[in-house]
Amino acid sequence: MTATGTTMVIGATGTTGSRTTAQLTAAGHRVKAASRHATPVPGAEPVPFDWYSPSTHAAVLDGVDRVYLVPPPGDSDPATVMLPFLRQARTVGVHRAVLLSSSAVPEGGPAVGAVHQALPDLFEQWTVLRPSWFMQNFTGTHSHALSIREDGIICSATDSGRVGFVDAQDIAAVAVHALTDDHAPNTDLVLTGPEALSYDDIAAIITELTGRPVIHRRLSYEQMRDRLAALMPLEFAAMLAGMDRAIAEGAENRVTDTVRRLTGRPARTFRAAVEAEFDR
Repeated sequence: MTATGTTMVIGATGTTGSRTTAQLTAAGHRVKAASRHATPVPGAEPVPFDWYSPSTHAAVLDGVDRVYLVPPPGDSDPATVMLPFLRQARTVGVHRAVLLSSSAVPEGGPAVGAVHQALPDLFEQWTVLRPSWFMQNFTGTHSHALSIREDGIICSATDSGRVGFVDAQDIAAVAVHALTDDHAPNTDLVLTGPEALSYDDIAAIITELTGRPVIHRRLSYEQMRDRLAALMPLEFAAMLAGMDRAIAEGAENRVTDTVRRLTGRPARTFRAAVEAEFDR
């Protein structure tokens, strides 16, 4: 890795942004840690940034030549705010961009898929990370993790469908390579863990490791949509419930070797990730 410029990490306090920032600074790279409240981050320069406040955009781009992009959460049409920012970034000298998308969203697809489609025309070096569902959804502040801790239940409309859940540390490790290697991959990368697991499997592993019974409650698409709609806009809730339905139909039942190819080490298992979270 030979990057000598400055990387801006958007969402630097979030699940993948915090880990990407930590790995970049640990390797000696200069980082601007962008978040809405400019939260201090060890080894990085905290800067205020809000996708919906263009007045914050120019300052964060000053001196930056590469960016890690986390879309605004809960926005069903993030291209509206992201593309003007990315055009501005290109104008001021940013030449490499790494976008966090999803394995469920193809190029040109809904939500961040439109940003994915535009990225190759905006930057000479680019990468779109398309991770599967995060392992940290079951251990952090995600609604699944909260319902596990509060009720011992995981609710989904995935039925017996399997997912190649991926560790956020592995996503960050791939992001660091995409940002700092001599040449960016200039493609999209589907990231998974080493095994595809059902939500029943997830519940069983958490039960075994924590000693507290956890069950998977299977909901219909409509039940899951309505449950999520209590927490977010209906359109976004419907999209997420639809992703669950796609899992039930087998859309995420796959594993890739992307983490190993990019980082030189195997992707972490769900069991190892849960053990690490509870050992902290």
